Amino acid sequence: MINPLYARVMADYNSEMNRRLYSAAARLTDAQRREDGGLYWGTLHATLCHLMWADEMWMSRFDNWPKPMLPLKQSGRLFERFDDLFAARAVADRKIEAWAHRLTEADLAREVTWFSGATQSQRHAPMSLLVTHFFNHQTHHRGQATAIITRAGDDIGDTDLWLVASEELFDPM
Repeated sequence: MINPLYARVMADYNSEMNRRLYSAAARLTDAQRREDGGLYWGTLHATLCHLMWADEMWMSRFDNWPKPMLPLKQSGRLFERFDDLFAARAVADRKIEAWAHRLTEADLAREVTWFSGATQSQRHAPMSLLVTHFFNHQTHHRGQATAIITRAGDDIGDTDLWLVASEELFDPM
């Protein structure tokens, strides 16, 4: 399905897009970040919290990170202060990049088993599928967050993977 290079490219892309998104979000007022924007998680702040929560949850399954203490339905309240969320995001992104650069074909081929709080059931799937979901989930919610930033009059720049990803990561030569 995917290979370790895919994970490295996506982890690096994820970090760069989060740097841009969080820098733009930091230029907003706290009230703007907490204004209901019609997103699934309501506000920009809650959406960014949920995304951080989900990354921590998936990385607990992939790389033995501690699981978030809050349940899914409360994930939008993972951090009260934006500055704390911003700092935690930067640390998490560096750790996700390090994990992606250690990932092997054997890792991606293994089966992952976990208890899903969302479905209240034991689940299992190939890690390659779950890693694909992990990065897709990030992109999905960053798209929502980018819409809020754009509506507020800011621009995070190009978001297309091929324009953002570092060429040395995807050049096979």
